Amino acid sequence: MSRLSWPKERRLLRRPQFTACFERGVKHHCRYFIVFALRRDTTEPGIRLGLVVSRKVGPAVVRNRVKRVVREFFRLHQHEIDLPLDLVIVPKRRLDPGQLDITLAEEEFAPLLFRVREAACKNSNERK
Repeated sequence: MSRLSWPKERRLLRRPQFTACFERGVKHHCRYFIVFALRRDTTEPGIRLGLVVSRKVGPAVVRNRVKRVVREFFRLHQHEIDLPLDLVIVPKRRLDPGQLDITLAEEEFAPLLFRVREAACKNSNERK
């Protein structure tokens, strides 16, 4: 399997996984998205991604496009976060799905990845 694939094990699929991120995760904001990040207590590195796209964003075709673009960004940048993190991405209402493409995702998530990584490293050092 290619190292740039995004297998099912790298996705959040169950409600308890999402709930744990919402309740115990650190909330990060950017212009069009809210990201909940929770460090896992496991040795296997890499992020697991969950997407919550409400019907308020648009019909199913639009919601699926938002999910595809966000997933593609994280697939391409998965090597930049080698920490065991669960991320839940929630788009804000002001997101215009028609303008969302990979370059907008880069602008939104690149600085956010740095903040998430810094916060996760800081939290892990505080636990020790």
